[in-house]
Amino acid sequence: MWTFPNILSLLRAPLAFLLLIPDTGVRLCVIVLAMITDALDGYLARTLRCVSPIGTIVDPLMDRFFVLFALGIFLTEHHLTSDQILAMISRDMAICLFGLYLGVSGTWGYYRFQAIWCGKITTTLQFLVLIALTQGYPVPQYVFSGFVVLGMLALGELALIYRHTVAKRIS
Repeated sequence: MWTFPNILSLLRAPLAFLLLIPDTGVRLCVIVLAMITDALDGYLARTLRCVSPIGTIVDPLMDRFFVLFALGIFLTEHHLTSDQILAMISRDMAICLFGLYLGVSGTWGYYRFQAIWCGKITTTLQFLVLIALTQGYPVPQYVFSGFVVLGMLALGELALIYRHTVAKRIS
């Protein structure tokens, strides 16, 4: 559990709370640090050969926590609308729908959870939007539409992985 990459992942939780400080410089540093820990944790886990089942859960969980916490702050400060937030978490809703499908179909135990490219792209874009909002830059509406498209693509990517792994096992 206490591998260096997992500690890097877990650091995103206390970093998120630093976003409560209403200072542009502090928030910018916090978001950049969160991005760095997100980039390094997986890379180091693979490089140091300490990939763990806990790490594969903690990393995306801390990503979600950090981003959702930040979105909540920007919502309460009126920098984002609830519609924009829903668009930004489209990928997460797609993953929940897919998980629901796995549960209902009884194939949860057959599915091998892994990172998806649409997820990596979405997380990167979420961090970039957080940086833009922190700096006071307006985020064009097409960016939020892009998040919805990425959510649909994530669902498609998950379906392809399912087809190549689970469907072959149970047929």
